[in-house]
Amino acid sequence: MRKEIFIFAMALCYASSAMANQEDVDSIEMQMLSEVVIEAPKVIHKTDMDVYHPSKSAVENSKNGMTLLRNLMIPALTVNDALGTISASGEDVQVRINGRNASIDEVKTLLPETIKRVEWIDNPGLRYNGASYVLNFIVVNPTVGGSLMLNAQPALTEKFGFYSFDAKFNSGRSQWRVGANYKLTDGIDSYRDYTEKFTYPDGSSLTRKETPLGGSIDNTQGGAWLAYNYIKPDTTVFYVTLKANGNFSNGLTYDGLLSLSDGTDDIFLENSSGDKGVTPTFSAYFEQHLANRQIIVVDFAASYYSGRSFSDYIERMSETSVPVTDIHTSIKDRNQVYGLEADYIKRWDKSRLTVGASYTANRNRSVYENLDGEIFHQRQDKVYMFAEYFQQIKKFTLTAGVGTQYTSFKFRESGLGNDSWDFRPQATVTYRPVQGHQLRLSFRSWQSTPSLSKTNTVPQQVDGFQWQIGNPDLKTSSSYMLTLQYNYNFPRVAGTFGINGFTSPDDITPHIYWDNDRLITTYENSKGRQLVKLYLAPQIDVIPNWMQIYGTLGYVAERATGSDYRHYNHCWYGNVGVSLRHWGFSLVAQYNKAQRYLVGEKIAWGEDATLVQLDYNKKNWAFGAGVIMPFGKYDQGWRSLNKWNTNEQHIRLDMCVPYVSVSYNLQWGKQKGGANKLINADANVEQSKTAGR
Repeated sequence: MRKEIFIFAMALCYASSAMANQEDVDSIEMQMLSEVVIEAPKVIHKTDMDVYHPSKSAVENSKNGMTLLRNLMIPALTVNDALGTISASGEDVQVRINGRNASIDEVKTLLPETIKRVEWIDNPGLRYNGASYVLNFIVVNPTVGGSLMLNAQPALTEKFGFYSFDAKFNSGRSQWRVGANYKLTDGIDSYRDYTEKFTYPDGSSLTRKETPLGGSIDNTQGGAWLAYNYIKPDTTVFYVTLKANGNFSNGLTYDGLLSLSDGTDDIFLENSSGDKGVTPTFSAYFEQHLANRQIIVVDFAASYYSGRSFSDYIERMSETSVPVTDIHTSIKDRNQVYGLEADYIKRWDKSRLTVGASYTANRNRSVYENLDGEIFHQRQDKVYMFAEYFQQIKKFTLTAGVGTQYTSFKFRESGLGNDSWDFRPQATVTYRPVQGHQLRLSFRSWQSTPSLSKTNTVPQQVDGFQWQIGNPDLKTSSSYMLTLQYNYNFPRVAGTFGINGFTSPDDITPHIYWDNDRLITTYENSKGRQLVKLYLAPQIDVIPNWMQIYGTLGYVAERATGSDYRHYNHCWYGNVGVSLRHWGFSLVAQYNKAQRYLVGEKIAWGEDATLVQLDYNKKNWAFGAGVIMPFGKYDQGWRSLNKWNTNEQHIRLDMCVPYVSVSYNLQWGKQKGGANKLINADANVEQSKTAGR
């Protein structure tokens, strides 16, 4: 699972760039209430978000939305432009553009001059569907004329790079947009350190240590998009998009030598896995403003995935001998998803009511080509409804709401499956005693739906004696979090301090057991996971507008309990960075130590990585150069604590990769505002995953 995390982190990826926004029809601001304003501001502290207005210096030293976000220096936010990642206090950040869900790759295609402001929401409401943090770019474009953005970022020593173009053409109230991108990752050298210990029911054990002999990573992707929007200011917005994303080559290959503790001969190992496919998507959005400050918004989206996932595991007694273990798994998917969401918003001077409902339908068809083409169909349906009320009372703001979610999934061939109703309460109290300081206590909840791979009962062989089987009796799990957070803003020093308490009483986790001579991995609703996290994220203006130092320091203590285990995890995590900007130059150096997560019986971590990058911006051009992992040792992996299979894996890469970048941004004529989505229907299509080590 963590392999995919690395792939996406490496991807300076594909995706469509975002629709521009109309200045008179701001997405989230239309719902905002009175605010406390810090004069001379880099930031405006509103009752339910912080709003950052890019300074002239930040825009001039940015080549796209990612570098502008990095230059805004939002406390607790970690931005890595080269690896394409955004996180906050060790958690994922939901990215939006003009209120609609977007990808980091779309942010990379935003012109800095068109970003009016960035809204930072560290306590999202129910309509954000369980997000920990939300980052919303409000974008405006000229009213007539158009714009063009070209970008190339090739590596110098590897087949690795990102290339894109995006063009907009405006006419009256209409705007057309077309673009494409291509991301190349071909044969990046990689290896893994891997050790595993198997304990049998009779008490005997076997240890296998893998000595790496080589390996590589491929992840080449591309995408294209065509969009149209129509805007009648303060009245009507209509927006349609057609795009296609292709995953041309996505795989991991590892070669190793297995040494066994029982004294038998070493084994040569070949292990590879990956997937490829194409996903066309259509979306349509409609927004209508009514009398008495009322808004109705409707969004529809549909996606179709056609592709294949595979894994191969081969053991030989010598590099050229006949395999003693030869396992090939290939799953061909033809999956589709339809999403529809509608919201009603009513605003008063110091309060707001939001009511919404959404429906998501997944229809999955999987052909197991290694099982003589056996076909399995799965149906997933999800209905979500919520109501949320917001009220401001002097220095306090109160938010309360409740959502309910119905989830159902069934397999046609076996009739197996499950369904459930789950409730999602949420409440927040915020106190702002003076400008620049805020104390917040919040409670929120969300649900996690079992995936296609975790519920399908088709047995998948991992190696000579390990198997993976899904569990169709899994139920949707619920999670709850209580947060106390203090935001501070002094002259030249700003930041956040917080503490989180988290519990998921029925967390979905792997369950491992012996079945005769087979070690089976399946999934269960465990007895729960609990976590306490403390974090401090300061930002210091060492030389105002020239030099800033920022970072995050966090500590996590957590416990996971299952049917036959209880494990604990304690760890420190964090990052530190320095930014220098002047005379059109921008120099950034970053170090990140990823948080270690305990999920079930596995402690996993993302990327421990470093970066140095120098950019120069002049008029319509931007030039850059940098090095990924200029110092330190790249690390990403996991450690299993299971009593039957204790193992540890570290993914290593030859990641000291220098790269250069060239960008050209051009705008002509007056300009028109782009479409402005307040909601986004769920159209994330499911995909099968083959089992692997």
